[in-house]
Amino acid sequence: MKIGVVTFPGSLDDRDAARAVRIAGGDAVALWHGDADLGGVDAVILPGGFSYGDYLRCGAIARFAPAMRTIIERAHEGMPVLGICNGFQILCESHLLPGALTRNDHLHFVCRDQRLRIESNATAWTSDYAVGQEIVIPLKNGEGGFVADERTLDELEGEGRVVARYVGVNPNGSRRDIAGISNAAGNVVGLMPHPEHAVEELTGPTTDGLGFFTSVLTALVAGRS
Repeated sequence: MKIGVVTFPGSLDDRDAARAVRIAGGDAVALWHGDADLGGVDAVILPGGFSYGDYLRCGAIARFAPAMRTIIERAHEGMPVLGICNGFQILCESHLLPGALTRNDHLHFVCRDQRLRIESNATAWTSDYAVGQEIVIPLKNGEGGFVADERTLDELEGEGRVVARYVGVNPNGSRRDIAGISNAAGNVVGLMPHPEHAVEELTGPTTDGLGFFTSVLTALVAGRS
């Protein structure tokens, strides 16, 4: 299965995401933000970093990249898309996911190993986890506070679209401790922490992040069977 990883000007976790895909058993394909052709990939990852220097708002310029025009179309058709950190911000700016990511409530950049609870395994990116499973993966952001109006938050909760929640410490002021959400179809997921940094014992605090990448491969195989 071919998983595309998009590089924007300012991306810095694209290679890590590609490596995570390979460790999970997939074929990582490098995609450039300026190319509308996705090269026949089966899924896409929008990696962390500071696309276009985070000018205007995080993800606001990246949303208009030629690659994103195609990704938005394909996502509406059911292609799995994962946005990690800055990628989550891009998904919200693209209106593939609701809400927004704002400045951390303590106004400081945070970098820590973060405990999460998986709240939904009914997505293309979380099916290899158990609901209620707690994992530890790195978190690093300055604008990671997820916000939305109460109606949207209630809708996300009621439809089971909160994918992951912070446990113990809310590191950035996210409403209702939300660390990640999905769209209604479950093929698009945004996650603020970084699972790609927790896929092997040598470099990660755990291997708990690997499930995000094996899950999509499982979903793609099931979709072809």
